[in-house]
Amino acid sequence: MRCWLWPLAAFALLLIPAAPAIAAEDVSLSALRIEPDLGTGKLSLRGRDARVQLLVTGEAAGGRLLDVTDRAQWTAEPEGIVRIDETGLMTPLADGVTTITAAAAGNASRVEVQVSDVATQVPVHFTNQVVPVFTKLGCNGGGCHGKASGQNGFKLSLLGFYPEDDYEFLVKEGRGRRLFPNAPERSLLLQKGAGQSPHGGGKRMEADSYEYRLLYRWIEQGMPHGQADDPVVTGIKCYPSQRVLDRNGRQQLAVLATYSDGSVDDVTRMALFEPNDTELAESSVTGLVSTHDLAGEVAIMARYQGQVSTFRATIPLGLQVAETPPVANFVDEHVFGKLKVLGVPPSPLADDATYLRRVSIDVAGRLPTEQEVREFLSDPLPDKRARLVDRLLDSPEYADLFANKWNAVLRNKKRQDEDAPGTLAFHQWIWNSLYENKPYDEFVGELLTASGDVSDSPPVVWYREVAETNQQVEDVAQLFLGIRIQCARCHHHPFEKWSQDDYFGFAAFFSRVGKKNLAAGNSTQSRDRRVFHNVGLAQAANPRSGKPLPPTGLGSEPLSVGEERDPRLDLVHWMAEPENPFFARALVNRYWKHFFDRGIVEPEDDMRETNPPTNPELLEALAQHFVDSGFDLKQLVRTICQSSSYQLTALPNDDNLRDKQNFSRYYPKRLTAEVLYDAFHQVTNSSQGYSGLPAGTRAVQLPETSAAPYFLKVFGQPQGDTACECERSQEANLAQSLHLLNSSEVQNKIGGGGGRAATLAADASRSTEEKVRELYRWVYAREPVAEEVQIALTHIEKHKDAPQTAWEDILWALVNTKEFLFNH
Repeated sequence: MRCWLWPLAAFALLLIPAAPAIAAEDVSLSALRIEPDLGTGKLSLRGRDARVQLLVTGEAAGGRLLDVTDRAQWTAEPEGIVRIDETGLMTPLADGVTTITAAAAGNASRVEVQVSDVATQVPVHFTNQVVPVFTKLGCNGGGCHGKASGQNGFKLSLLGFYPEDDYEFLVKEGRGRRLFPNAPERSLLLQKGAGQSPHGGGKRMEADSYEYRLLYRWIEQGMPHGQADDPVVTGIKCYPSQRVLDRNGRQQLAVLATYSDGSVDDVTRMALFEPNDTELAESSVTGLVSTHDLAGEVAIMARYQGQVSTFRATIPLGLQVAETPPVANFVDEHVFGKLKVLGVPPSPLADDATYLRRVSIDVAGRLPTEQEVREFLSDPLPDKRARLVDRLLDSPEYADLFANKWNAVLRNKKRQDEDAPGTLAFHQWIWNSLYENKPYDEFVGELLTASGDVSDSPPVVWYREVAETNQQVEDVAQLFLGIRIQCARCHHHPFEKWSQDDYFGFAAFFSRVGKKNLAAGNSTQSRDRRVFHNVGLAQAANPRSGKPLPPTGLGSEPLSVGEERDPRLDLVHWMAEPENPFFARALVNRYWKHFFDRGIVEPEDDMRETNPPTNPELLEALAQHFVDSGFDLKQLVRTICQSSSYQLTALPNDDNLRDKQNFSRYYPKRLTAEVLYDAFHQVTNSSQGYSGLPAGTRAVQLPETSAAPYFLKVFGQPQGDTACECERSQEANLAQSLHLLNSSEVQNKIGGGGGRAATLAADASRSTEEKVRELYRWVYAREPVAEEVQIALTHIEKHKDAPQTAWEDILWALVNTKEFLFNH
């Protein structure tokens, strides 16, 4: 891709007009129905606090479902039993039975509603009714009273996960000064929340709001807590669960909570809503989803009382995709199938030169040589791309690149000189495993069950840096299962189902990891230890409840592990089971992002129900293929790189420029720090020495980062401090531009006596044009176009008295282009 196309593409993005919203009233409806339908044929409201969010769904031609809630006309017969506002919210007025009718677009739907206990004084339930108010209003969030130290002397449990604590804080702490049952309106809780008294958090509710009235009655009733055997929320569900929406369309959601006694309650107005991609859609506090002008998949997370559910919207561009590039394997079936559903036409396949450079960087972490470019472009055989992938996978450079990747997230680093032998041995073990194509389940198994010392088991070095049990739990979950479980160490995960019991049940797998100092004669400063299984009962205690927990896989049943058996063996066995819902999916998603610069789930290590994949069928197919292959990493890379989806050009067409998640084209990405540094040395024919390492060592081969030069630091090389690939920064900044443009290192290596520029300037055996073409093959892995040749020839002729300077100018200009800095 030519460098001048990049700013044009970005500018074109701004010029695409917004698609007009398709008005529901302009669509002919064949049927209408009131939802949610619980299968009972009627709806019920019990008690004065009951509320039901009604949805009105119309069926258009072809079975397309449309939300017409906001324009439905409501009537009730008899009147005076319920009230329904313009948003579809139904509230009780009096006991009785009524039939409500929704009319829209010449259609109508009816349902019976039974109302009871409106006049009955039912005690307000603290856990099920009061605590959700604090969550909805943001009072118990991490930035307010829910943080560990509370706020201005008042503390609540984070997001209401521990209502018994909240009751203590509210009713008994501070001699009950926050609540005044004899005059509820004088309670600090109400006065501050309604803005009637100074409050650092500002006004959170109106004095005539549902929340105010509910809290008022709770205080008036003497702050009842409820009974220990009262039903509790066991799950929530969004209605509808998924829907195809137009761009700039809307969909009202309803959220129903199921309780431990089997009862169901509408909690829509107390739930919190959050989209996973704000560029695609947003949600109001009442659950009204509004899509924007981009096509794609978006999920809206609903959260209530520690439970989560999602609504998934497919937002098509709506074009007819009549043709796609050839389907090479199952990857293309799912990628192109999704693009057809969305109506987003894919870009065509990239040319040979682009593919050669792209796959050489992505698989081997290097630019192709000038000779490789000539040979590949002249190869007439149709299978040359497949043979290229195989050749790269068999090369040591493949192991160099992916060892560099794994070395960082496995936190292999040298903090002191005594760490060096272990660091080098661990890196070599990673490299050997990848080069020999050790099955991934064996690779992970040998790492997690490592015992002994570094001389006979190099992966024990992982336990040197990941030394604490909580680090082991969190790194394993994030790195190998795609789950960020860190929150659950202190409280229930705010966006997932994981509790402290889940966290510490998983921690029990590492509870018997023992360490002891190495034999005498080793440096007393060494951080290396001998790792062993400390015989005993494997368990970990939940620090809040004190309950001892046996080893338990996430989302699985507890295991019974004998005292003589290392529980880490059971962990590895659980992870590698073909039906494990996390292990294979996490790896294929991580590798997919390596090649496409975006995971099927993004971020790649945050896979959860509330952050679903953009293409679930693709993720499942890749994971199953990976399992069926025996966890073969090279086969996974081969499958991805030989797909037409990977081979698409990065140049957008008129319709997919705005696509950011469906892989309708190749998404360009900046070269990583190490690959860029090596590429710079390759095209300038220069080198860089690294302390303590052999001459000729490339940056991508570095076993640790302490010897890394400034260039690698400024271009975002990770330091191995976390298990997150986000530690590697791919963001551009001014320091990077200045270093490439003006640094003495870059200038000296471009102008070196034995460098590429000097060699080309001194070569009198070939024409200038031949040498220009060779330089382009080195830098861009392609032939220059006529205009580029002419510009270079003109510049060299203009500076014929200083030919090396002219060649240095051209080389300097080429390495500062986006075409060189990016993989495209």
